[in-house]
Amino acid sequence: MSLIHCIYSSAAADTNLSKEALDEILQQSRTNNAKAGITGMLLYEGGTFFQVLEGEESIVESIYEKIEKDPRHERITKLIVEPIAERAFGEWSMGYPRVSKKDLLDIDGLNDFFSKGNSFVELEEGRAKLLLKAFHKGKWRV
Repeated sequence: MSLIHCIYSSAAADTNLSKEALDEILQQSRTNNAKAGITGMLLYEGGTFFQVLEGEESIVESIYEKIEKDPRHERITKLIVEPIAERAFGEWSMGYPRVSKKDLLDIDGLNDFFSKGNSFVELEEGRAKLLLKAFHKGKWRV
C-alpha cells in the first residue's frame, strides 16, 4: 500500500459556520474516514480550514476530489501531497484539536504570519509543514 498525506486549506462558504454545523461535518468525516481507512486532522479558525488526510493514495485523492466539489468550501488550495512512511495522526479518523488565534500566534515560525491577520488560506508549503509539525508533536496531542 502506498501511503500519502494530502494537506489543503480552504475558506468556509458560510462565514458564520455554527459550532453545530462544524460538529456535524466532523461526525460525518469521522464516520466516512474510518470506513475508508483515512486518518488525519482538521483545524478551523476564523472561517478557514486546514486539513490533513492520510491514507492509501487513490482513496485520499478520491476524498480530496469530493471536497473540491463540496459547496461548503471555497478557495480550496492543495498545499502538499507527498508519500509518507507512516501516519502522523493514525489514531484520529479526523482529529479536531480546538485551536484559537492565540494558539496559532504561539507556534514558533508562524507567529509573525498569524499576527499579520493571515489565515489558513494564505499558507504556503513551508508554513504548512511548520503547522503540521506543531500539531503532530505539540500540546494538542493529549
